[in-house]
Amino acid sequence: MTEQEKKQLSESDICDLFITPAIQSAGWDPLTQIRREVTLAPGPVIVRGNMSSRNKKEKKFADYVLLREAGVPIAIVEAKDNNHGVSHGMQQALGYAEILDVPSAFSSNGDAFAAHNKVPAPGEDIEREFPLEAFPSPDELWNRYKTYRNIEDSEEELVLEPYHLDAYGKEPRYYQSEAINRVMEAVAKGDKRLLLVMATGTGKTYTVFQIIWRLWKAKQAKRTLFLVDRNVLADQTLVNDFKPFGSVMTKIKNRKIDPAFEIHLGLYQALTGPDPEDKIYRSVSPDFFDLIVIDECHRGSAAEDSAWREILDYFSGAIQIGLTATPKETKYASNITYFGEPVYTYKLKQGIEDGFLAPYKVVRYHLDKDLIGWTPEPGMTDDLGRDIEHRTYNQADMDRILVLNQRTKRVATCVMKLLNATDPFSKTIIFCEDIDHAERMRVAITNAAGQLALDYPKYVMRITGDSVEGKAELDNFIDPESRFPVIATTSELLTTGVDVKTCKLIVLDKTVKSMTTFKQIVGRGTRIEEDYGKFFFTVMDFKNATELFKDLEFDGDPVVIYEPEPDDDPVPPDPEPDPDDGVIKEPPGPYGAKKIHVSGVEVNILAKTVEYRGEDGRMITESYCDYSRKHIRNEYASLDDFINTWNGTRKKEAIVRELEEYGIELPKLADEVGKDYGDFDLICHIAYDAPPLTRRERAENVKKRDYFSKYGEKARAVLEALLDKYADEGVLTLESPKVLKLTPFDRMGTPVEIINDVFGGKTNYETALQELEQQLFNHQASA
Repeated sequence: MTEQEKKQLSESDICDLFITPAIQSAGWDPLTQIRREVTLAPGPVIVRGNMSSRNKKEKKFADYVLLREAGVPIAIVEAKDNNHGVSHGMQQALGYAEILDVPSAFSSNGDAFAAHNKVPAPGEDIEREFPLEAFPSPDELWNRYKTYRNIEDSEEELVLEPYHLDAYGKEPRYYQSEAINRVMEAVAKGDKRLLLVMATGTGKTYTVFQIIWRLWKAKQAKRTLFLVDRNVLADQTLVNDFKPFGSVMTKIKNRKIDPAFEIHLGLYQALTGPDPEDKIYRSVSPDFFDLIVIDECHRGSAAEDSAWREILDYFSGAIQIGLTATPKETKYASNITYFGEPVYTYKLKQGIEDGFLAPYKVVRYHLDKDLIGWTPEPGMTDDLGRDIEHRTYNQADMDRILVLNQRTKRVATCVMKLLNATDPFSKTIIFCEDIDHAERMRVAITNAAGQLALDYPKYVMRITGDSVEGKAELDNFIDPESRFPVIATTSELLTTGVDVKTCKLIVLDKTVKSMTTFKQIVGRGTRIEEDYGKFFFTVMDFKNATELFKDLEFDGDPVVIYEPEPDDDPVPPDPEPDPDDGVIKEPPGPYGAKKIHVSGVEVNILAKTVEYRGEDGRMITESYCDYSRKHIRNEYASLDDFINTWNGTRKKEAIVRELEEYGIELPKLADEVGKDYGDFDLICHIAYDAPPLTRRERAENVKKRDYFSKYGEKARAVLEALLDKYADEGVLTLESPKVLKLTPFDRMGTPVEIINDVFGGKTNYETALQELEQQLFNHQASA
């Protein structure tokens, strides 16, 4: 092959003809060790208004990932076509190598390889180039990986214990593999206490399943205990991620640990309690379990009497893994103090930027009685005839001390207004101050929903710990296939762990001061479910709880505040009640009996703000049009630049697809600006404030000119019909190779007959089409 011929090859051709053969020749198995075109992350979802789209420019897509074994990546190779230099793809390769935390990155254009080694030997260059035939062997790169990750030869067997292979092809995402591998490496070194920090919605349970599976298969953990704090979490795990364990797995019940099983799922409450006879974990020996995994380990404090701490102390010889989305770090309690620094952390911010987690928009309502306050008239009594203390009541009192019935109705009206404007069947969780508030909110939503509540008796349900009927509907609320209930009002039950994958709206009418609680509440919405059209979620805030988004701690690194002196107990002391944690106890007697209930006090909205998560993670106010304007101008600095590019591009579809890479979808812009405008005018108007013309106006302007006179009668008929197609459907239809099969062209002849007989061949037809587009778009402003 000549040098010129090589430069005509595509990047894919270069891979097939030069790069892949070179890697295989070095001893890499094409079926088990070479993965081509690997999507590491799909790219973040952009949300503006009620619209969402992926920014594919931020997609992380590796040309090659080289594996030692399935799930153990050890090198990255980035390919470029032969018009680029050998090392042109190195920066991209290094970015992916950093994500996967591997020491070897390569770039090639088909002539040679450029290599980057993060652990060079003394005197060896970090980067160098070598011929295609000199690509390193699997053993060489594996030894480099072991050096980089500090893996000893004696640890290799456990580190390479195979993953569970799913019959349906499910495999861990890159960060899940990294979390699993980090745990395997730590266990291989003899570490016994391990902490995994992974944001809600990132698949912690599936990650832990793979860890338990590999340790179980490697005979490092014959018996495992997976501890959870809610029945529904154990049941979800049993039938979903842990299903492959089959008959060796059981859920601990009837207060008995059955030694016939190897994988045990248990609730804290089923294993221990305040009385000695409740502590059934003592019915087996301290060495009974080899591995204990504690889900949501932030839920208990790390204090001596914490339920999970009591169990862990008894089984102190077991490997113990804490699993959380939110490390609990206060001056009183720290799960990092107990487990040590996390072996791996994957934050909400990273999950959103990668595109695995749903971004959010925040709608804040500022109510007059919350902000300005409400002061009763002297001598005023409540609905029960009791005297009301004469003082000013504000947001901190609402639904905790003072109940204004009109306020509850106002909140319910706002919720239903948003749902009716988007999708009244979007799964919604409304977090309330307590059970009494949750019940009143259920009533208010029922009334605000009107006909929906009449047609569907389970449209809204109160799902709280005391409600048998509500808890019975929890599985239906969680199930994406189940339409009802649509709205759940709750206080605490749904704050953690419960996997409501399709939740699109979270309503906060609850005082939240605890960052741990806030992260868990927000976590109810962070899952992306593309099959159900769920790409983002909305947080509707009536209690200013979303101010916590601005706190650096929201996605900051966990920090242990408790610092014992040399002679101090290393375990943090018991927590003292925090008056600002936003948690209140239900008063004795009927729900809310001690609260002040007042009807007839009008509550109004003072202000409403809508914010989105910006590209830097900060909350911003920006519309979809504003976002599109910014990125179009980044691509085309001026209107002239854009028009010149548009007119110089043979297929306009290329420009449309380029903008889609940024998450700019022109049909969605048309929904905001007007559906009669074509792609050209939408772009010119939104990005550069040019006055737009509709597609029909542009088509009519062309017809008014003496443009068609040079064509014969049949050609004029075809071109006028193409203009009408543009006016009705747009430029992409005009350029489609199938357009001549549509009406009215099917009455003029077959596509081949029209092209050959009417226009005298394909070249002439394409030239006529190009000239037609020039007539449409050269006269940008008018006429």
